[in-house]
Amino acid sequence: MQIPLHAQRAAPILAAAALALSLAAPASFAAETRQPVAAAAARQGTASHTIPFTEATVTDHNDGTYTVSWQAPGVRAVTVYAGGQPVAHGGDRESVTVSGLPAADRQWFRLVPDQGDPLTLADRSLHLEGAPNFRDAGGYRTADGHWVRMGVLYRSSELAQLTDADLAKLDRLGIRADYDLRAPGERAKAPDRVPRGARYVVADVAGGDVTEVPTSPEQAIELMTAGNRDYVTKDSARTVYSSLLRAAADPADEALLYHCTAGKDRTGWASAALLTALGVDRETVTRDYLASNTYRAAQNKAILDQLPPHDAAVLEPVLTARLDYLDASFDEVGKRYGTFDTYLRQGLGLDDRALAALREALLTD
Repeated sequence: MQIPLHAQRAAPILAAAALALSLAAPASFAAETRQPVAAAAARQGTASHTIPFTEATVTDHNDGTYTVSWQAPGVRAVTVYAGGQPVAHGGDRESVTVSGLPAADRQWFRLVPDQGDPLTLADRSLHLEGAPNFRDAGGYRTADGHWVRMGVLYRSSELAQLTDADLAKLDRLGIRADYDLRAPGERAKAPDRVPRGARYVVADVAGGDVTEVPTSPEQAIELMTAGNRDYVTKDSARTVYSSLLRAAADPADEALLYHCTAGKDRTGWASAALLTALGVDRETVTRDYLASNTYRAAQNKAILDQLPPHDAAVLEPVLTARLDYLDASFDEVGKRYGTFDTYLRQGLGLDDRALAALREALLTD
């Protein structure tokens, strides 16, 4: 929920905090991952999934080293490739460190098991200076063993603070659309720096500016919780999330970006709905939702450290992603629609064809 922070007390600092709240793959990715992903997509519906990895992550340490970790029960050996060259080997459960790779906007790793299909991953974060919560929405395993493609969908906070270097990196990702989930006032105060070639889409979840300002931590929590219920019930929100999921299912071009101000609430529900629609389990969806607290930790601390204790206590529930907020959205789905599938079909108007297109576009075998 958007909560303008221009309360009478500490107004200048709170206004600055509100502004602070308001953040696809490079060409090398095409050579290394786009063809394997396309081949996997072509197999959809004709073969059961054969990727043996149950967990896999890449962590870019920003010092030229990377940690690649995986679990692949039943596999005897895994070879890790980067840039088409083998860079590490391991067994069915490993965590390896890779270094000495050429500089790249985003380093992709291909995990090739001795049996079953390979998996291609990168660090989820884009490590942007002006948008620390800018990250890949994919790279998660579904409950039935598929994987959500990476390099296709990105989630973020506002883009107004992007540096020129950030923007240059995004320009090379081939983003086709920038879905701005913010209200008019937020967009006016902090207009996006739109990646080159991207279509800018106003997708106002709230349906206009919200003027409620919390004066206590308890009221802040109540307002945030109510806002998360609105994401499920409000006409403007359902229209936006329906159009976003339909756009995500369009395979014509790659790389779609969606964001709000902090990249955790309106954006958080967008990712939660998308991942759930794709079959990702609730625990993983929750982990992705709460990860905003990690990516935004330094930014949040800098904001709160400027405030008197009372104002910091009021603002902290607004700045953080909380499990209760996500639960409020899911609880509202159950209350209004009974099941998540019914929410997708009746609430968002997605029929069998639309849901099949979404899964075909975004899932690997």
